[in-house]
Amino acid sequence: MVGSCHHCDSCSKGQEQYCEKVIWTYGSTNVDGSVTFGGYSSLMVCNQSFVVKVPENLPLDAAAPLLCAGITVYSPMKYFQMTEPGKSLGVVGLGGLGHMAVKFGKAFGLQVTVISTSPSKEKEAREVLGADHFVISKDEKQMQGAAKSVDYIIDTVSANHPVEPLLNLLKVNGKLVIVGLPEKPVQFAAPAVVMGRRFVGGSLIGGVKETQEMLDFCGEHNICCMIEKIPMEYVNTAMERLVKGDVKYRFVIDAAQSFKSDE
Repeated sequence: MVGSCHHCDSCSKGQEQYCEKVIWTYGSTNVDGSVTFGGYSSLMVCNQSFVVKVPENLPLDAAAPLLCAGITVYSPMKYFQMTEPGKSLGVVGLGGLGHMAVKFGKAFGLQVTVISTSPSKEKEAREVLGADHFVISKDEKQMQGAAKSVDYIIDTVSANHPVEPLLNLLKVNGKLVIVGLPEKPVQFAAPAVVMGRRFVGGSLIGGVKETQEMLDFCGEHNICCMIEKIPMEYVNTAMERLVKGDVKYRFVIDAAQSFKSDE
């Protein structure tokens, strides 16, 4: 986001992302009536209230997705107090958001369980990202074996999927936070939450102050996104690969070099 009203209740609490007049980085109407087109340029102008500083030890290309994928999972982990060392975190989906949730979970000192439909992701989840456990959500036996095993769950999946089996993985007083955006409504039977005093919530990105906090945390713990840097002319191919899920875990456009090659 690159702007908000600065006056509403959300803005006064540093939660500009929930301002009804928020100006998103792309696809929004700016204060001058123009449409925002994102940061796909070598330079851009932004209101100083929405500028953050990237720690010097983080490479800019791998730090860029922290402003989206990173803060999307960091914000609910902090707000819903899902950071207590020794507690257990379930991460549903191992993509752009999911791999960041695993990294933050380990940095906070949590036991991390990756919950995925893809058995092929287990090796990377454990050996590269440091996940402690891996559960295949389509395997009923594995899901039953993991019942009441985690304190928190971050659901990063945007494809339509059942939520109730995930609720069964939560301990009493467990929390499930949805950050993905499936097309179909989320449905579950009331006893799935009532009988275990479980909580289901949702979260967007974070405000500017929290985003800076997240970046500083990443600097302290040397956390970056796993990326594939591409030139501008590769964008159409990258979009085709995205549809197939063929990226680990974020494409980053090398805008500066792309524009240089056009000069």
